[in-house]
Amino acid sequence: MRKLITVAFPALAVSVLVAACGSSSSSSTTKPPASSTTATAATVVKTASNAKLGGTVLVDARGMTLYRLSGEGAAKFICTGGSCTRIWHPLRVSSGAAPSGTVGSLGTVKRPDGTRQVTFRAMPLYTFAQDRKPGDANGQGIKDVGTWSAVSPAGTTGGGASTTAPAQTTQGGTGY
Repeated sequence: MRKLITVAFPALAVSVLVAACGSSSSSSTTKPPASSTTATAATVVKTASNAKLGGTVLVDARGMTLYRLSGEGAAKFICTGGSCTRIWHPLRVSSGAAPSGTVGSLGTVKRPDGTRQVTFRAMPLYTFAQDRKPGDANGQGIKDVGTWSAVSPAGTTGGGASTTAPAQTTQGGTGY
């Protein structure tokens, strides 16, 4: 019984978060809490081996797995409202700063709220609130308005699907 509770509770928590993420039809650009939007002058993206996913993925400076949303691209945002960004934290960079790290193809895109988000091959990058320590990949494969996937330096997601995206980095998007 304890094993069932130990396994069921985290799955239930993620389900509740996903339901909250996908239930908003508002196009609000409400700013999420400061803890999830803190931009730094030097946002770093690097690679790390991830045993759970069986390969190498992109991570932030703290070693947290970076994700992309399948429905998003350089000119289209889905995760914009507080209900989404409280769960999926945009990897932000201070205005005028550029991301750096051990991977190429990094850039930035202007979010609907005016902040700058780090991109890899024009894909906006996020961390997941349920990843508590480096190496966690609890957001892998979550489906709501698209599929959330860890990003590999080869340009594929943790699930093996291609992550090709438009080369142009512009602003725009839709509400979450």
